[in-house]
Amino acid sequence: MAVKVTDVTYANFTENGVALVDFWAQWCRPCLMLGPIIDELSNEYTNVKIGKMDADENQDTMKLLGIRSIPTILIYKNGEIVEKHVGSASKSQLKSLIDKHLN
Repeated sequence: MAVKVTDVTYANFTENGVALVDFWAQWCRPCLMLGPIIDELSNEYTNVKIGKMDADENQDTMKLLGIRSIPTILIYKNGEIVEKHVGSASKSQLKSLIDKHLN
């Protein structure tokens, strides 16, 4: 299961190693379709931190990052954004984005 990430925990969650954060909302149908894929990835990748941030509950981070559309997936490597994907995605697409940054 993906970790719940908040405005308070975001910086710590993304600062070391590879981390994927899914920005989503309960009312967003594409977000709800993507949710199970994110949870599957969190079970498959033990070396990647995978989290979900509720866009409605965490407006500070949304504003700081300039995120205007959801779902948005950000992948970090040691605190730096290395990938950004806006919109729905397949599991294989997300795995490809993650795998590029594991070495």
